[in-house]
Amino acid sequence: MTHKSISIMTAILLSVAFCVFVMVYERFAVDRAHERIETHARIIEDAMWNYNRQGIHEYLRLAAFSDRYESLTVVHRNGEVFHEIYQASLPSIDQMLIAAHLIPRVQLQATVSHRGETIGYVKAVWLPRTIYTHANVFLALVSIFIIIQLQLRLLRSKTKLEERVMERTAELVASNLELKREIDERIRAEKALRTSEMKYRFLSESINDVIWSMDMAMHYTYISPAATRVHGWDDTYLGTLTANKALTPSSFREVRDLIGKHLARGDRTGDYRTTMTAELEVINKDGSTTLCEVTASFILDENDKPTGILGVSRDITERRKAEAEKAELQKKLERSKKMESLGLLAGGVAHDLNNVLSGIVSYPDLLLMDLPEDSPMRAPIETIKTSGQKAATIVQDLLTLARRGVSANEVLNINDLIRELQRSAEYVELLALYPDVSISFDLADDLPNIKGSAVHLNKTFMNLIVNAAEAQAGGGEIYVATKSLYLDRPIKGYNTVEAGEYVHLQVKDSGGGISETDINHIFEPFYTKKKMGRSGTGLGLAVVWGTVQDHKGYIDVHSQSDKGTTFDLYFPLSREAVKEKTASLNLEDIKGNGERVLVVDDLESQRAIATHLLQRLNYSAFAVDSGEAAVEYLQNNTVDLVVLDMIMDPGMDGLETWRQIVSIHPGQRAIIASGYAETEKVKTAQRLGAGQYLRKPYMIENLGKTVKKALAASDEKEN
Repeated sequence: MTHKSISIMTAILLSVAFCVFVMVYERFAVDRAHERIETHARIIEDAMWNYNRQGIHEYLRLAAFSDRYESLTVVHRNGEVFHEIYQASLPSIDQMLIAAHLIPRVQLQATVSHRGETIGYVKAVWLPRTIYTHANVFLALVSIFIIIQLQLRLLRSKTKLEERVMERTAELVASNLELKREIDERIRAEKALRTSEMKYRFLSESINDVIWSMDMAMHYTYISPAATRVHGWDDTYLGTLTANKALTPSSFREVRDLIGKHLARGDRTGDYRTTMTAELEVINKDGSTTLCEVTASFILDENDKPTGILGVSRDITERRKAEAEKAELQKKLERSKKMESLGLLAGGVAHDLNNVLSGIVSYPDLLLMDLPEDSPMRAPIETIKTSGQKAATIVQDLLTLARRGVSANEVLNINDLIRELQRSAEYVELLALYPDVSISFDLADDLPNIKGSAVHLNKTFMNLIVNAAEAQAGGGEIYVATKSLYLDRPIKGYNTVEAGEYVHLQVKDSGGGISETDINHIFEPFYTKKKMGRSGTGLGLAVVWGTVQDHKGYIDVHSQSDKGTTFDLYFPLSREAVKEKTASLNLEDIKGNGERVLVVDDLESQRAIATHLLQRLNYSAFAVDSGEAAVEYLQNNTVDLVVLDMIMDPGMDGLETWRQIVSIHPGQRAIIASGYAETEKVKTAQRLGAGQYLRKPYMIENLGKTVKKALAASDEKEN
C-alpha cells in the first residue's frame, strides 16, 4: 500500500468517525436537555400551584444560566404567562455562531403537573453549544491526520535517504574495492593489535595482580593500575619508583642475586628464556610491607638478548595467613584427637582399676567396724584403706584425663579453694621442698563463683603450682592471681577463648620457660623433661587439661626462654551462691530397715563387696551375675531397689537390662553403678526412671547415702 492510499484511507476513516460522533453526541445532548427541562417542571410545581413567583424567580434564573437557555417561560394551562426569564446578553462569539445557524435555537417544553393535574407548562429556548465540542473533536482529528501525514512524509524521506545511501555505498564500494584489497592485511594486523592491547589493558586494570616491566638497570618502565589498590602507589609516586625503593633491602638483594644467577646461566647456555619466582616483601606507600609472590622473565630483542624484565606480583598475605591458621587448626585437631585417644585408653584402664580397688577400699571399712579401738590391727588396716583411697585418686586422674571424670557440679569459689589449698599438707610440703621459691597470691575481692568439682579443681591448682616450682628448683617466684573477666570478642591462643563472662586464674613463674617444640606436647600424659613421681600421679598437666575441658573452660599458655611461663585458665562464671557445707553423716542415719536390694554385676568380687556392705547396713541383699539373670529373677520376685552395674560384658548391658526391668515392674526403683564416669547411657537410663548414679569403688558411706536417698525419693512419690 502506497503512502498516498494510506493518506486517503486515513482521511475517510477520520471523517466517518467525526460524523458518527456528531450524530451521537447531538442526540445525546438533546435527550439530556429534555431531561433537564422536565426536572425544572417538577421542581417548580408547588411554587406555581401556590402562585409564588418570588420563590421560583431565583431558581429559574440559575437554571437559565447553567443550562444555557436564551429564554425560560412558565405559563398557565390557559396560556397566561406565570413567569419568564431572559438572558441579558450573549457573548459575541455565540451571537456570531447563532447568526450563522451554527448554534440553533431549540424549543423545549415540559408539562407542570400537580397531583396528577396539568397546571401549566415550562417553555425554553435552548442554545446548544455542541459546536464547541464538535470543533475540539474536529481539531483533534485534524491533528491526528496531520501527525500521520508527517510520519508518512518522514518515512518517505527515510526511504529515499536509505536508497541514496545504498546507491552511494555501492559506488564507494566499487570505487574502493581495489584499494581495500591492498590494505586488507594492514587492517587485519591493526585490528589484531588493538584487540590485543584492549585485552591486555582490561587484564592489567581489572586483576589484583600487579603487572610491571623494568629495564635491565632495574628501573620500572610500566606498572599496572592494580599497584594503587594493592600498595597505595599513586601516579606521582610511580613516576619516580625504582626496585630498590619498592622492595625491602633483603628482598632487593634477593632479586639482584636471582637476576644475576639467571643472566649468568643465559650467558653460558645462550638461552635467556627462563622464569624467575620469589616471595618478596614490597614496601607500600604508607611504609608497611606486603608479602608478594613475584614471577618474572626476561624481555628479549630480535637477537634473543635481554632488554628488560616483565613480571607479575601477587599479594599472598591473606594466603599465608590462611595457611598459618589452617596449620594451627590442624595442630589443635591433632592435639585433640591424641588427647581423646589417650583418654579412651585411660578410661578403660580406670574402669578395670576401679574393679580391682573395690576390695582394697571397701573391705577395710567392714573390718574396722568389727575391730575394737585398741586393736593392733587397726593401724595397718587404716593404712591399707588410705593407700586404696590414694590409688582411687589416681583412677580419678585417669578419668579426668579421659574427660569423663567430673560428675560433681556444685557452686564453688576459686578463692576459697586456693585458701583451702594453702592450708593443705601438700602445700606445706611443697614450701619445705622448695624453700627458695616464693609464692605470692593476688586474689580478687568479691570474685564470682563457678560450677564444678572441688576435688578436680584443687588437684588442677596444685599441679600448676607444683609444675611452676619444679621449673625453678634453684629459686624463683610464683605468682597466683584471680579476677573476673568479660570478653566481648574471642581471644586466640593455645585455645581460642570464646566471648563471655569468666573467672580467670593465672599462675606465672620466673623459670627457664618452655621451648616452642615442647609447648605443643605439655598436656600429653607422661610427656615431661623432669623426674617422674614428683607431681603425685605422674599425669601432671594432662589432668589440668582434662579438668579445664570438663568444666567447659579454656586454657592458654605463654612462655619465653629465661622469662618464665604463664598459665591462664578461664572458667565460665556462675551467679549462683555457694551452699553451706553439711555436717558429717552418722552411719546409723544411713542404715536400712530390711528392704530387699538386688545387686546386678558381672564381676563376683563386686557382687560380694556390695552385698556385704548392704547387709552391714541392715538391708536384705541378693546378687545376680548378668542382666539376663536379673530379668529372670524379677519375673518371679520383687525387690525394693536394684543396684545395677552399667557395664556388663558379655550379654545385656545395664541400659538394656533396665529397659526390660521397667517393662516387667514399671515402678521399680534403681540406682546405677559404674567404674566409668557418668555416661550418656547412664543419663538415658535415668530418663527411663532409674535413680542416682553411684561411682565405683563402693564406699560404705556413699553406698548407704545413695540407697537411702533412692528409697526415700520413691516413698515420697508414692505418698
